[in-house]
Amino acid sequence: QMNRVYVVGIGPGAGKQMTEEAREVLNACDTIIGYTVYVDLVKEQFPEKEFLTTPMKQEVKRCKMAFEEAMKGKKVAMICSGDAGVYGMAGLMYEVGVEFPKAELEIVPGISLSDLLTPWEKIEKRVRAAAMADFVICLYNPSSRKRHDYLEKACNMMLEYKAEDTICGIVRQIGRDGQESRILTLKELKDTEVDMFTTVFIGNEQTQEMDGHMVTPRGYRDV
Repeated sequence: QMNRVYVVGIGPGAGKQMTEEAREVLNACDTIIGYTVYVDLVKEQFPEKEFLTTPMKQEVKRCKMAFEEAMKGKKVAMICSGDAGVYGMAGLMYEVGVEFPKAELEIVPGISLSDLLTPWEKIEKRVRAAAMADFVICLYNPSSRKRHDYLEKACNMMLEYKAEDTICGIVRQIGRDGQESRILTLKELKDTEVDMFTTVFIGNEQTQEMDGHMVTPRGYRDV
C-alpha cells in the first residue's frame, strides 16, 4: 500500500479560482499542510479538515511533516499558491521524498499564466537575457507550421550561455489523454521536433534529474 501525498496548486487561492481537481483532492484529504498564509486562504472552504502549518523558512520541515503524516495512513495534501511546480513546493517534495520511498507523490496543477502572441525579436531578446541570467525557462507553443525552426533557434541562443548538458524536459498534451514527457539535454533538445501541444522546460545550472523528474533546488536546504 503506497502512501499518497498530493501537492496541490490552489491558484490565486480564493474560492472559485481553484481548479475542480484541486478542490476534489482537498475534499478527499484528511490533512492539509501549508505555509500559514495559504492555509488561511482555504480554511473556511474545508472546515472539517486537520490543518498543519509552518512559517516561512521552514519548508523542509513542512515537507517532512507531510510525508510523516502520510506514513501514518492519512491522505495528505501539501498546498501552494499558484501552480505547485512554478515557485511551489513540488521540487522540494521530490527532493525530500527520496527519504520516504514508501510514499507516492501526485502533483495537482494550479493555474498559471499562458503566453501571448509575441514578435520573434522580443522573444529572442528575452530568451538571451534569461539564458544569460541562468533562469529556468519555459516555452509555450514552441513550434507550429510557420515557426517550425523556432525551438532550434532558441536552443542555439541559449547554448551561447548554457552548457550542452543542461537538463531540459518536454511534455506533450499536458493534462490530456496521451500525455507524454521526456527528459533530455539542451544539446538533444535542439534537434528535437516538437509541436504546438508541447511545453518545453529548460533548466538552469542547478537543475538535475531526480527519479525521472526535472528538479531545480531552490536553496531551502541551505536556510
